[in-house]
Amino acid sequence: MYIYGASGQGRVVIDMIDSTETICGVFDDNPEIKEVLGYPVQNKIPSCFDFDGPFFIAIGENRIRKKISNVLREKATFGTIIHPTAIVSRRSKVDEGTVIMEGAILKVNCKIGRHVIVNTGASVDHDCILDDFVHLAPQATLCGDISVGEGTLIGANALILPRIKIGAWCKIGAGSVVNKDVPDGATWIGSGMK
Repeated sequence: MYIYGASGQGRVVIDMIDSTETICGVFDDNPEIKEVLGYPVQNKIPSCFDFDGPFFIAIGENRIRKKISNVLREKATFGTIIHPTAIVSRRSKVDEGTVIMEGAILKVNCKIGRHVIVNTGASVDHDCILDDFVHLAPQATLCGDISVGEGTLIGANALILPRIKIGAWCKIGAGSVVNKDVPDGATWIGSGMK
């Protein structure tokens, strides 16, 4: 597997998989990063690069992950990573490019889009839909029948109550409790929209 990203998210992903998966190469746009966890880092994907294995975009920022996936989607296949300690219902669907980290839970009938991050210990209960490029931070909790729009970030320890609809490109602050629908592009901090 090739990894795109050599900063915080890249280190987390490499640490998760390098004992069970062969890391064929690591790329990052920052020319100052030359090495990560013992792996050499290339700064650009060469134009003649042979896409002979799956890529994984290990970047926490949702808009950057989307931009890179749009550039690579005609050339690369994207890997999906599910840590062995994650609990994922066999009746849920996880799309390409997504990572389900240690201790995360996905219950029955969940649909997880492309290039989603379900971070450490996050819990997604039954019938939830996470659109592409969503990021659930550590310990975020989604109760049942919730939909989360594209590119939304749900902060650490946030709690989303049942049957809530969160729009696209929203930001839900760490520790927030969301008890009503959130429109596209909104920011929710604590117990209300800001």
